[in-house]
Amino acid sequence: MDYSEELVRLITEKVKEHIENAYPQYLNESQNKPYSQITADSSLIIKEVGEARQGSYSDEVIVGLAPAFGTSQTKTINGISHYEVLREISAGIEEEGMKCRFVKVYETSDVSFIALKAAKLSGSGIGIGIQSKGTTVIHQKDLFPLTNLELFPQAPLITTEIYRNIGKNAAKYAKGQSPVPLTVQSDYMSRPKYQAKAALLHIKETQLVNDEAKPVQLQVEFKRS
Repeated sequence: MDYSEELVRLITEKVKEHIENAYPQYLNESQNKPYSQITADSSLIIKEVGEARQGSYSDEVIVGLAPAFGTSQTKTINGISHYEVLREISAGIEEEGMKCRFVKVYETSDVSFIALKAAKLSGSGIGIGIQSKGTTVIHQKDLFPLTNLELFPQAPLITTEIYRNIGKNAAKYAKGQSPVPLTVQSDYMSRPKYQAKAALLHIKETQLVNDEAKPVQLQVEFKRS
């Protein structure tokens, strides 16, 4: 059977419609808030401050955020606030004596490509990509998109401690070290348990993709002490 683009589009719309009807509890997050607004818990402010530029400092790690991160979605699939995610990752980077810079990547919702884009902009050549649901990748600028340094695909199993250690390991790579890759617990039941929610969150994120948009430099402010 031949599959035309129109048929694929119709199938995608039907799958989306089914998920939205079957799981309405996943549709209560705020929609399309501008990036200058405060997130739902009033603890994290994300502002766009212009097109992201190529870094020239070797002591930086860039964290690339997916299109919906911190705005229309404000927590990971297992309920960790985006405030905590960014706070822990940036703390891990800074504990290793490196600097953290944030960018928003609109042109894709694929975490590997987000991480690679961040790495290519980073002065150190190391970047971290994070989807709104929590999936995370550490990447290096001269690797292929799907050949990364470390991949954390099971977002429901990523804790705040792991996010902090992701930041630490990324900083170590940026310093030219070879850290031991992080070990994340594996749970064969997490996929069927979270599959529908993960699919819906990814669909919502992908709706914000603009493949002609350039990465945007972000100003991130943490409001809690």
